[in-house]
Amino acid sequence: MKGMTMSKLCSDRDLAALIEDIRGDDSRDIEKIERQLSLFPEDPRLHFLRGSTLAGKQRAIEAHRSLQKAVELAPDYALARYQLGFFELTSGEADRALSTWGPLLKLPTENYLRRFVDGLTHLIRDEFAAAIAQFEAGIALNQDNLPMNHDIGLLVAECRKALNGGTADGGEDESATSFLLGQVSPGATHH
Repeated sequence: MKGMTMSKLCSDRDLAALIEDIRGDDSRDIEKIERQLSLFPEDPRLHFLRGSTLAGKQRAIEAHRSLQKAVELAPDYALARYQLGFFELTSGEADRALSTWGPLLKLPTENYLRRFVDGLTHLIRDEFAAAIAQFEAGIALNQDNLPMNHDIGLLVAECRKALNGGTADGGEDESATSFLLGQVSPGATHH
Protein backbone atom coordinates (compact mmCIF):
# COMPACT_ATOMS: atom_id res chain seq x y z
CA MET A 1 0.00 0.00 0.00
CA LYS A 2 1.85 2.95 -1.35
CA GLY A 3 2.09 6.12 0.63
CA MET A 4 1.32 4.60 4.02
CA THR A 5 3.88 4.98 6.76
CA MET A 6 4.38 1.99 8.97
CA SER A 7 3.34 3.91 12.12
CA LYS A 8 -0.17 4.23 10.68
CA LEU A 9 -0.47 0.48 10.13
CA CYS A 10 -1.06 -2.35 12.51
CA SER A 11 1.93 -4.70 12.38
CA ASP A 12 1.59 -7.72 10.11
CA ARG A 13 2.10 -9.94 13.16
CA ASP A 14 -0.69 -8.22 15.11
CA LEU A 15 -2.99 -8.32 12.08
CA ALA A 16 -2.37 -12.05 11.63
CA ALA A 17 -3.04 -12.58 15.36
CA LEU A 18 -6.29 -10.60 15.09
CA ILE A 19 -7.46 -12.66 12.12
CA GLU A 20 -6.65 -15.87 13.96
CA ASP A 21 -8.35 -14.58 17.13
CA ILE A 22 -11.62 -13.68 15.37
CA ARG A 23 -11.76 -16.84 13.29
CA GLY A 24 -14.78 -18.68 14.59
CA ASP A 25 -15.59 -16.01 17.23
CA ASP A 26 -18.76 -14.44 15.86
CA SER A 27 -19.76 -12.93 19.17
CA ARG A 28 -16.91 -10.42 19.61
CA ASP A 29 -15.19 -10.28 16.22
CA ILE A 30 -16.35 -6.76 15.32
CA GLU A 31 -15.45 -5.50 18.80
CA LYS A 32 -11.91 -6.89 18.43
CA ILE A 33 -11.48 -5.35 14.98
CA GLU A 34 -12.77 -2.00 16.20
CA ARG A 35 -10.31 -2.08 19.10
CA GLN A 36 -7.46 -2.30 16.58
CA LEU A 37 -9.11 0.36 14.40
CA SER A 38 -9.11 2.73 17.37
CA LEU A 39 -5.32 2.32 17.49
CA PHE A 40 -4.78 2.36 13.71
CA PRO A 41 -7.71 4.25 12.14
CA GLU A 42 -5.87 4.70 8.83
CA ASP A 43 -5.03 1.02 8.29
CA PRO A 44 -6.99 -0.02 5.18
CA ARG A 45 -6.52 -3.71 6.01
CA LEU A 46 -8.47 -3.27 9.24
CA HIS A 47 -11.28 -1.46 7.43
CA PHE A 48 -11.30 -4.26 4.85
CA LEU A 49 -11.44 -6.90 7.58
CA ARG A 50 -14.27 -5.06 9.31
CA GLY A 51 -16.18 -4.66 6.05
CA SER A 52 -15.78 -8.31 5.08
CA THR A 53 -16.85 -9.43 8.53
CA LEU A 54 -19.88 -7.13 8.53
CA ALA A 55 -20.87 -8.31 5.05
CA GLY A 56 -20.86 -11.88 6.33
CA LYS A 57 -23.22 -10.76 9.10
CA GLN A 58 -25.58 -9.18 6.53
CA ARG A 59 -24.91 -5.68 7.92
CA ALA A 60 -24.81 -4.16 4.46
CA ILE A 61 -24.64 -0.42 5.13
CA GLU A 62 -21.82 -0.70 7.66
CA ALA A 63 -19.99 -3.23 5.48
CA HIS A 64 -20.15 -0.96 2.46
CA ARG A 65 -18.80 2.00 4.44
CA SER A 66 -15.86 -0.04 5.76
CA LEU A 67 -14.97 -1.51 2.37
CA GLN A 68 -15.25 1.91 0.78
CA LYS A 69 -12.97 3.37 3.48
CA ALA A 70 -10.37 0.67 2.81
CA VAL A 71 -10.32 1.60 -0.89
CA GLU A 72 -10.24 5.35 -0.11
CA LEU A 73 -7.23 4.86 2.16
CA ALA A 74 -5.41 2.58 -0.28
CA PRO A 75 -6.73 2.82 -3.85
CA ASP A 76 -4.18 0.21 -4.97
CA TYR A 77 -5.39 -2.38 -2.42
CA ALA A 78 -6.66 -4.74 -5.10
CA LEU A 79 -8.41 -7.27 -2.86
CA ALA A 80 -10.36 -4.54 -1.05
CA ARG A 81 -11.33 -2.98 -4.38
CA TYR A 82 -12.46 -6.37 -5.69
CA GLN A 83 -14.48 -7.05 -2.54
CA LEU A 84 -16.12 -3.62 -2.62
CA GLY A 85 -17.14 -4.14 -6.25
CA PHE A 86 -18.39 -7.66 -5.51
CA PHE A 87 -20.43 -6.30 -2.61
CA GLU A 88 -21.89 -3.60 -4.87
CA LEU A 89 -22.75 -6.17 -7.53
CA THR A 90 -24.49 -8.48 -5.07
CA SER A 91 -26.39 -5.43 -3.78
CA GLY A 92 -27.81 -4.90 -7.27
CA GLU A 93 -25.49 -2.05 -8.25
CA ALA A 94 -23.79 -3.46 -11.34
CA ASP A 95 -22.76 -0.08 -12.79
CA ARG A 96 -21.21 0.96 -9.50
CA ALA A 97 -19.35 -2.37 -9.27
CA LEU A 98 -17.97 -1.93 -12.78
CA SER A 99 -16.76 1.55 -11.87
CA THR A 100 -15.14 0.30 -8.66
CA TRP A 101 -13.40 -2.50 -10.56
CA GLY A 102 -12.12 -0.19 -13.31
CA PRO A 103 -8.57 0.11 -11.93
CA LEU A 104 -8.36 -3.69 -11.58
CA LEU A 105 -8.65 -3.99 -15.36
CA LYS A 106 -5.13 -2.51 -15.50
CA LEU A 107 -3.75 -5.55 -13.66
CA PRO A 108 -1.96 -8.11 -15.83
CA THR A 109 -4.10 -10.96 -17.13
CA GLU A 110 -1.95 -13.27 -15.01
CA ASN A 111 -3.63 -11.81 -11.91
CA TYR A 112 -6.54 -13.86 -10.59
CA LEU A 113 -8.50 -10.78 -9.48
CA ARG A 114 -8.31 -9.38 -13.00
CA ARG A 115 -9.66 -12.67 -14.38
CA PHE A 116 -12.46 -12.77 -11.79
CA VAL A 117 -13.45 -9.18 -12.64
CA ASP A 118 -13.41 -10.05 -16.35
CA GLY A 119 -15.62 -13.04 -15.58
CA LEU A 120 -18.05 -11.01 -13.50
CA THR A 121 -18.22 -8.40 -16.25
CA HIS A 122 -19.22 -11.11 -18.72
CA LEU A 123 -21.67 -12.52 -16.18
CA ILE A 124 -23.39 -9.14 -15.84
CA ARG A 125 -24.03 -9.30 -19.60
CA ASP A 126 -25.17 -12.96 -19.37
CA GLU A 127 -22.19 -13.99 -21.52
CA PHE A 128 -21.88 -17.31 -19.74
CA ALA A 129 -19.24 -19.09 -21.84
CA ALA A 130 -16.90 -16.11 -21.67
CA ALA A 131 -17.57 -15.76 -17.92
CA ILE A 132 -16.73 -19.44 -17.35
CA ALA A 133 -13.48 -19.11 -19.30
CA GLN A 134 -12.38 -16.10 -17.24
CA PHE A 135 -13.46 -17.63 -13.93
CA GLU A 136 -11.62 -20.88 -14.65
CA ALA A 137 -8.48 -18.99 -15.70
CA GLY A 138 -8.67 -17.01 -12.44
CA ILE A 139 -9.13 -20.15 -10.34
CA ALA A 140 -6.08 -21.70 -12.00
CA LEU A 141 -4.02 -18.59 -11.16
CA ASN A 142 -5.29 -18.09 -7.62
CA GLN A 143 -2.97 -19.57 -5.02
CA ASP A 144 -3.31 -16.64 -2.60
CA ASN A 145 -6.97 -16.82 -1.61
CA LEU A 146 -8.14 -20.41 -2.03
CA PRO A 147 -11.58 -19.99 -0.38
CA MET A 148 -12.37 -17.49 -3.14
CA ASN A 149 -11.94 -20.29 -5.70
CA HIS A 150 -14.83 -22.18 -4.11
CA ASP A 151 -17.08 -19.12 -4.32
CA ILE A 152 -16.17 -18.51 -7.96
CA GLY A 153 -16.74 -22.23 -8.61
CA LEU A 154 -20.36 -21.75 -7.52
CA LEU A 155 -20.72 -19.07 -10.18
CA VAL A 156 -19.17 -21.37 -12.78
CA ALA A 157 -21.75 -24.04 -11.91
CA GLU A 158 -24.58 -21.53 -12.31
CA CYS A 159 -23.17 -20.33 -15.63
CA ARG A 160 -23.06 -23.94 -16.85
CA LYS A 161 -26.71 -24.39 -15.83
CA ALA A 162 -27.65 -21.22 -17.70
CA LEU A 163 -25.82 -22.47 -20.80
CA ASN A 164 -27.81 -25.70 -20.55
CA GLY A 165 -31.08 -23.80 -20.59
CA GLY A 166 -32.16 -23.44 -16.99
CA THR A 167 -31.84 -24.34 -13.37
CA ALA A 168 -30.93 -27.76 -12.01
CA ASP A 169 -34.45 -28.39 -10.67
CA GLY A 170 -36.04 -27.93 -14.07
CA GLY A 171 -37.71 -24.68 -13.05
CA GLU A 172 -37.78 -21.46 -14.98
CA ASP A 173 -34.63 -20.19 -16.58
CA GLU A 174 -32.58 -18.06 -14.26
CA SER A 175 -29.57 -16.07 -15.28
CA ALA A 176 -26.34 -16.54 -13.37
CA THR A 177 -26.60 -12.88 -12.47
CA SER A 178 -29.91 -13.57 -10.73
CA PHE A 179 -28.25 -16.42 -8.89
CA LEU A 180 -25.43 -14.12 -7.85
CA LEU A 181 -27.83 -11.50 -6.55
CA GLY A 182 -29.92 -14.03 -4.66
CA GLN A 183 -27.54 -16.67 -3.45
CA VAL A 184 -23.92 -15.59 -3.04
CA SER A 185 -23.48 -13.34 -0.06
CA PRO A 186 -21.31 -10.26 -0.42
CA GLY A 187 -19.13 -11.63 2.33
CA ALA A 188 -18.32 -14.71 0.30
CA THR A 189 -14.81 -13.63 -0.54
CA HIS A 190 -12.27 -14.08 2.18
CA HIS A 191 -9.37 -12.02 3.49
